[in-house]
Amino acid sequence: MYRTNTCAELRIEDLGKEVTLSGWVQKARKMGGMIFVDLRDRYGVTQLVFNQDTNAALCEQAAKIGREWVIQVRGKVLERSNKNSSLPTGEVEIIVGELIVLNASQTPPFTIEDETDGGDDIRMKYRYLDLRRAPVRANLELRHKMAFETRRFLDERNFLEVETPVLIGSTPEGARDFVVPSRMNLGEFYALPQSPQLFKQLLMVSGFDRYFQIVKCFRDEDLRADRQPEFTQIDCEMSFVDQEDVLNMFEDLSKHLFKTIKNIELPDFPRMTYAQAMKEYGSDKPDIRFEMKFVELKDLTTGKNFPVFDGAQYVAAICAQGCASYTRKQLDELTDFVKRPQIGAKGLVYVRYEADGSLKSSVDKFYAQEDLKKWADRCQAKPGDLLLLICGETEKAQKQLCELRLEMGARMGLRDKNIFKCLWLIDFPLLEKDEELNRYFAKHHPFTSPKAEDMHLLDSDPSAVRANAYDLVINGVEVGGGSIRIHDGKMQAKMFEVLGFTKEKAEAQFGFLMNAFKYGAPPHGGLAFGLDRFVSLFAGLDSIRDCIAFPKNNSGRDVMMDAPSIIEQEQLDELGLALVKKA
Repeated sequence: MYRTNTCAELRIEDLGKEVTLSGWVQKARKMGGMIFVDLRDRYGVTQLVFNQDTNAALCEQAAKIGREWVIQVRGKVLERSNKNSSLPTGEVEIIVGELIVLNASQTPPFTIEDETDGGDDIRMKYRYLDLRRAPVRANLELRHKMAFETRRFLDERNFLEVETPVLIGSTPEGARDFVVPSRMNLGEFYALPQSPQLFKQLLMVSGFDRYFQIVKCFRDEDLRADRQPEFTQIDCEMSFVDQEDVLNMFEDLSKHLFKTIKNIELPDFPRMTYAQAMKEYGSDKPDIRFEMKFVELKDLTTGKNFPVFDGAQYVAAICAQGCASYTRKQLDELTDFVKRPQIGAKGLVYVRYEADGSLKSSVDKFYAQEDLKKWADRCQAKPGDLLLLICGETEKAQKQLCELRLEMGARMGLRDKNIFKCLWLIDFPLLEKDEELNRYFAKHHPFTSPKAEDMHLLDSDPSAVRANAYDLVINGVEVGGGSIRIHDGKMQAKMFEVLGFTKEKAEAQFGFLMNAFKYGAPPHGGLAFGLDRFVSLFAGLDSIRDCIAFPKNNSGRDVMMDAPSIIEQEQLDELGLALVKKA
């Protein structure tokens, strides 16, 4: 028997017990004739004591062990004289009577502590060591609990978990596919699924009624902190539902996870239209933990001989309450922030609303006090507040002002990770037009249903058609989204036509779906939550990497296994592929 207890179990009630523990040496320290060892396993840490006076040979043996050695000890539970209140086991220690070294260890390349000295690259390379650290392990335990509670919730509501294929046909619409060559069908390729979208719709045609799957998905796209080439979705679909049915079901799931995992009771989630979100926040995933909504000022700024505002399509402000005391240095920092290439603004105009009621601005020579007062009044500003204005082409300026709003929210301490504000974003545009290609693309995907009241616009004004689509946004993060699907074959054919598909192309790529619709497809809809994003939000992480056991880096590489990599010529020959030399 390697152990009778874990390193987190023993308490003051266990005094006098003979126990066996196994684990890794967290640290060892010698104090006079005593050696103290912190023994760690997945569950926690227990202090071991080796006493020179009672067993010199054992103490000599203990002096040779180092960090991360795997050992087994047998001994008696005693009360600690110097208790450690930060450890659950901090009231007891083990007086060791027998020590067995199960495996020696080299000195690890970084400290296996909560606060490690290892940078991201080294920790990714030795991820199996990083996973020994309590914070990383806690993230994966959180992930397990969320997946478990999701399954329990959905099972209780008659959802069936169904696995769908991983090797599928490529569908070029959307993000880039990862493709897999077929040895048995030379010159032909599978794709890894970007989502199980088509299969879950076919399951609805099959009469399964309620489906879910916690599933790996793959997208060959540019990476950011919240993206990985492979990621996990909580994927769901329901039959005989409208938009409200879906929103209510998965709002309940979200509330259930917050309650069971974090013991947080959430109020009902507000609904916000896409048009409102863009007008007030410049984002389709607004962070509503704080106000600071956009206030449009174009009509109040034109005609005063300030060419920057006169020539702008859009002028808007945010009001930072209590920030009129910002120094010139701080305002210059904000100007530099919005002028960064990632944001792209040409400049920033500010108005300080001083405590005495006067207004001081970076454009004083163009605008009188009464002009600035009109701006302040529209923004509902008070003495002590700071107005920040950005102008330009509407869509670009809104995105720039959005970034400035988030930066100000962070500087003012308004983006508390322990506060959670959720909302459903609805009424997205169904289509977006690529002006260079002069064609429309689906904003969500080609299977999203238009809103019934907008269907007549598909021929005359496709850009104005709204979708039966929705996203769940929490603290400015898009956690998931979905839509009510098209279930009528004629409507689906019309959508492909609007998207520029020929009948032949639509048949080649999606003929199996169109054929399925001929046999009685029910009204259906669903959504998918990003499990990685959901977990990282609960854990207060800035990146999803730390809630994935073995993540890729920002270049999409697995630096631990050195993948992707060149494969042998024999394998390429079997696949009918030429050798690609690395540049």
